[in-house]
Amino acid sequence: MEAEQTIREKYELLERDLDERARRVWAATEALALGYGGVSIVHRATGMAVSTIRRGISDVTSRDRPAPQRVRRPGGGRKRATEKDPSLLADLENLLESGTRGDPESPLRWTIKSVRRLASELEKQGHLASRTLVARLLRESGFSLQANRKVREGGEHPDRNAQFEHINRTVRARLRRGEPAISVDTKKKELVGNFKNAGREWHPEGQAPEVKVYDFVDPELGKAIPYGVYDIARNEGWVSVGIDHDTATFAVATIRRWWKTLGKARYPRARRVLITADGGGSNGHRVRLWKWELQKLADETRLAISVCHLPPGTSKWNKIEHRLFSFISQNWRGKPLLTRATVVNLIASTTTTTGLKVHAYLDTNEYPAKIKVSDAQMDSMRIEHSSFHGEWNYTIRPH
Repeated sequence: MEAEQTIREKYELLERDLDERARRVWAATEALALGYGGVSIVHRATGMAVSTIRRGISDVTSRDRPAPQRVRRPGGGRKRATEKDPSLLADLENLLESGTRGDPESPLRWTIKSVRRLASELEKQGHLASRTLVARLLRESGFSLQANRKVREGGEHPDRNAQFEHINRTVRARLRRGEPAISVDTKKKELVGNFKNAGREWHPEGQAPEVKVYDFVDPELGKAIPYGVYDIARNEGWVSVGIDHDTATFAVATIRRWWKTLGKARYPRARRVLITADGGGSNGHRVRLWKWELQKLADETRLAISVCHLPPGTSKWNKIEHRLFSFISQNWRGKPLLTRATVVNLIASTTTTTGLKVHAYLDTNEYPAKIKVSDAQMDSMRIEHSSFHGEWNYTIRPH
């Protein structure tokens, strides 16, 4: 039998170099490799007792196997690079620290800290270090390749948490009364045309859509400016896609269109509406035009419009960001926004398993920038500021 002959030849070559336990373990591994009938084949090839081979199998498969005996004398073998060059690791750490802690004299302060460049700098200091060695030393020292993380939100206002609590209390109170509470914001402007859009989509192998190499604005199509209104109670969104400027006039025009199209029918008895918005941008708490346009909307609709602004540096906490805009981005990922109609249709087709519905509208009106609101106009407004951070929380009543 061929397998038996092969094992016999192996055994004749290895027998003199193996002690009793090593022979037993070797025979066991050969039997296990052969599978069913392996013990008998090894027994016939080597003459070893079946019980001995089975004992070897038990040794191999046991979790309590003794540690292998040391063959090389203590201290034998090639010495580690850090033993031959004791200052190597310290100099490597100094290079990393001077680059990350802002030392302007560091050779790596203004360059990428790749393992090749680190190895090159170490060689300049008289060390023998390859990029492979540098990579191993970095891993052993607890370093790893990492990307930047968006976690810092800027200066934290001392009343940030108190403002969030105020917003939550106000929203809950309005929802209990059946009054509308909406979250508003501008989504990121998007280039319209055959441009790359982040994300991937299923296509036949080798037939990915081809888009333009450079992202220069198409003079005819321009940019799409989505401004959204999210109805917190109904999990429903309205998005106006503007083509001109992201101004306070455009923002309030979107809220006005939402109210006339959806809000008025959803809340026929409403006398008030609550808006939660970021503290900056076209709907910022310092923007006079935002408040002036809200006053005109209040006069038109006879609604008292209350506004609660999120504290500084917390725009990503706005409900519209993670309940509406994030799903729009997922819906059109990997799809070039070829036309304005494409943008509107992709927004309107956004849904979620929790029942989100989105309505979209293309707003082709012009909204000039840099419109000034005078002191006299501000004085004529019916605006009531809250006792708690009145600059963030206020109500505009109709005349």
